[in-house]
Parts: sequence; structure tokens; C-alpha cells
Amino acid sequence: MPTRAGRSALTMVEEPTSASATFWARGGKRAFDIVASILLLIVLSPLLLLVALIVKATSRGPVLFMQKRSGQHGRVFRLIKFRTMHGERKPDPKELVPLDHPEITPVGRIMRRLKIDELPQLMNVLRGEMSLVGPRPTLPDQVDAYDDFRRQRLLLRPGITGLAQVYGSTLMSWDERILYDIAYVRQCGLLMDIGILLRTVAVIPLGETRMTRPFESTKYAGYVIPPDHYPSY
Repeated sequence: MPTRAGRSALTMVEEPTSASATFWARGGKRAFDIVASILLLIVLSPLLLLVALIVKATSRGPVLFMQKRSGQHGRVFRLIKFRTMHGERKPDPKELVPLDHPEITPVGRIMRRLKIDELPQLMNVLRGEMSLVGPRPTLPDQVDAYDDFRRQRLLLRPGITGLAQVYGSTLMSWDERILYDIAYVRQCGLLMDIGILLRTVAVIPLGETRMTRPFESTKYAGYVIPPDHYPSY
């Protein structure tokens, strides 16, 4: 496992151009996303309709929650989710929202636990704004505060699920989750994406907390050496 000694020089050498320029990242990944998102939308359409009716019947407000997020290279798009919180709550860019957050509805808590609230993002995938697997898209205000090191997570399309989601949790700091994202950008490939999708299926019954692993305890720590100014986590 790498140490932080001499990491500034190594960070400059380890730019993830080779990983983000592979055939999988440039073409194969997108082709897979198109086919998979179409099939999933067809298969899951009864569930999507049922969830929409339940959301509408159990709390006031729109069925869908749409919000501006920053995608690949910082391009802004509207992310689509099932609404899981009360009213027109405005998110805090620095806030992580655990399942016991008081503004999450009872139905929303179940949807978040089972990841059902993310399913409408299959439309974002089909439109080319997202991928099935990748770093989660964050708010433009968060992206505006990124330094060059953190901006590496924007080299690929954001994903419905990702490395930080299957090894981390909402209790993990943003800085630690970003390290997972950068490790993914540097190493993404077909086998890695399949592994993340399979682990996502395991997270649903087991829960995020049981699947969480500190970044430094995983093999992915070998792919990323944070710069000197990066905070401890």
C-alpha cells in the first residue's frame, strides 16, 4: 500500500488518461449502457409505475425529484429520482443524508434502503448524461470547489452506482468517497463494472454499513496517492 511520502510528485505522474481512454471507457461502456438501460426500463416499468403511485399517495409534492448535477467534464444536467423527502427541501452541498434523516419520508426511507429511488436515472443513462457505473454526480456548487485532484472524478460519466457506493456509505466523508471515485476513473474496465454491479446487488439486502470498507484497507488505495493538502479521513 502506498504511503503519502512523496505523493505530490507521484500524483502528477498518475493522471488517469490511460484508464479513461480505454476502449471500454470510450465506446464499449456506452453501448452497454444503452442496451442495459432500455431492457431495464422495459422490465421494471410495472415497478416504476407502482412506486410512482405510492409516492403520490403517501406524501405531498411531486413524484419525481429533479435536480441540477454536474456530470462528465462538469457539464450540468437534470438528475431524476423518486422523491424521498418532505416538501421542496433545498439540499446543503456539504451535507450527507443518512437513512435516519428526519426529513426523509417513511416510504422514502424504504426506497433509499432498497435503492429504488435511483431507478428513474435509467432515463439519464439512456440520454447519455450518466452511466450505470461511475462516480455519483454531485451538485455544481460542490464541483466549483474542486481542486485539480478532485476534478479527476469528472473524467467519466457519473453513475447510478459506483465504487464509493458499494464500499462506502453516507457515513463516510466526501473526501474518502472521492478517493474511491478517482480510483475507479483510473482503473475502470468491463470486469470492474461487472464487479461493482454485482456488489450493488449484495448491498441491497446486506446494507451499506455492513459493506463499508475504509479506503486505505482496500486494494484501490494502491491506485491513488492523495496530494499533500488532502485532508485526513
